[in-house]
Amino acid sequence: MAIPLAIAFAISSGLPPEQGLFTAIVAGFLISLLGGSRVQIGGPTGAFVIIVYGIVYKYGTEGLLIATLMAGIFLMIMGFVKFGGLIKFVPHPVIVGFTSGIAVVIFSSQMRDFFGLQINDVPADFVEKWKVFAAHFHTFDLHALSVAAATVLILIVWPKFSRRIPGSLVALFVTSGAVAALGWPVETIGTRFGELPHRLPLPHLPHLDLTTARHLFQPALTIALLGAMESLLSATVSDGMIGGKHRSNIELIAQGAANVGSSFFCGMPATGAIARTVTNIRNGGKTPVAGIIHALTVLLALLFFGGWLRFIPLACLAGILVVVAYHMSEWRSFLGLLKASPGEVAVLLGTFFATVFVDLTFAIELGIVLSVFLFAKRMSEVQNVRLITGSIDDGEGEERPLMSYSAPKGVEIYEVDGPLFFGAVHQFEETDRFVSQKPKVRILRFRNLPMIDSSGLHALKTFHEKCRKRGIRLLLTSLHVQPLNEMVKSDLYDLIGEENVFGNMKDTFEKARLILAEQ
Repeated sequence: MAIPLAIAFAISSGLPPEQGLFTAIVAGFLISLLGGSRVQIGGPTGAFVIIVYGIVYKYGTEGLLIATLMAGIFLMIMGFVKFGGLIKFVPHPVIVGFTSGIAVVIFSSQMRDFFGLQINDVPADFVEKWKVFAAHFHTFDLHALSVAAATVLILIVWPKFSRRIPGSLVALFVTSGAVAALGWPVETIGTRFGELPHRLPLPHLPHLDLTTARHLFQPALTIALLGAMESLLSATVSDGMIGGKHRSNIELIAQGAANVGSSFFCGMPATGAIARTVTNIRNGGKTPVAGIIHALTVLLALLFFGGWLRFIPLACLAGILVVVAYHMSEWRSFLGLLKASPGEVAVLLGTFFATVFVDLTFAIELGIVLSVFLFAKRMSEVQNVRLITGSIDDGEGEERPLMSYSAPKGVEIYEVDGPLFFGAVHQFEETDRFVSQKPKVRILRFRNLPMIDSSGLHALKTFHEKCRKRGIRLLLTSLHVQPLNEMVKSDLYDLIGEENVFGNMKDTFEKARLILAEQ
């Protein structure tokens, strides 16, 4: 499975086919040797096609090697700073949006070889690409289309007969043999790229200069984030299949080392591959030795059978990638998310269209920013600041009238429900604006306040300052550990005064009565 996919991903990324094989060998070996998952299989994947193509188009192969090296360093830093646990917080609509967008781009990139169109240079831009396809569609080749269609048919039908032998390998043998036997004038790896090398290249350190590194910083960071997400997602899937538990930070370090190694051997970005990992498990893989043997097997194929790879029709590889794009599209999840809330639909579609029409780096940034705003909006709807007038919860689920606490007159009580953070501060500020009668003592009850951030602390500090200027004494009660610690660290606790902070309502009312008596 690794050989046809490695070749196909390299070609669709604008690279010679051997770079995909180098990546499957070097990166696949290092991921299995060093990784935090027992059964992870690594190598080039479809997630990188769109961004790799863009880098190669702008900066050439040497630029890609630099970006891969930088991405590897970023991944190792993520692992060392324990970033592995944070990747899981990337919102689902963002993942589905850019994954579906990548699938559309991969599908589009295969149209030339799928139909055998006579086009010398395919633009990188999505719209321009389809304009060129439309302008040259009359040049389609029936032989290439037949090979591609036969490949798709084999990939659909073959799993009904056997799942141990990948359909992609069967399609390679059948279509290559048919083209050779029938003498069809179909473009192959050999006719476009020439003879493939029969050995690994010598290690080569990419020339890294500050100007190029500055231009490639964002693409390299995107490669690192994509690699981290896909590898940890693959490891999580494999955990469920084998009943194990991967070490996410070790996995990120291994992925980083694998990408650094891939850049040394003229490879491309690599990560954990879900399809190949699942195939490994289904065929009995239980330890990292399976992944190491996988990489060595690809190496032996390159050394002893590399000459035969030149006979593979490009239309066959296009058919394989069209099926890969279909499975990668997650169209069922995409349609399901369209029924979600308007905010999630906006995140999904924003990420999807940015991936297709702009670039993947911008798409991920846009998706995460939109998700942050959506999260803030939802949390602000949860947060509530209300004035208590008749009864109050005693902390055990029972409502008790304020009279039972002997609550003195001239005291105003607020109940703060939900987290007080940057998205919910406005409710806290608005509450004070509409109070008509000035109290002598104001009590803030934080029994239902789980957390507070710097914006919440600023709002509380402003609220305390307003109370002080208006001659209102502010008392706090029922603070949880996180808000209390944040107030202490920000010096807000000292500003309010320890004598004005209490653990329960009874003690708070006692303090209020003393203040009123003094006044």
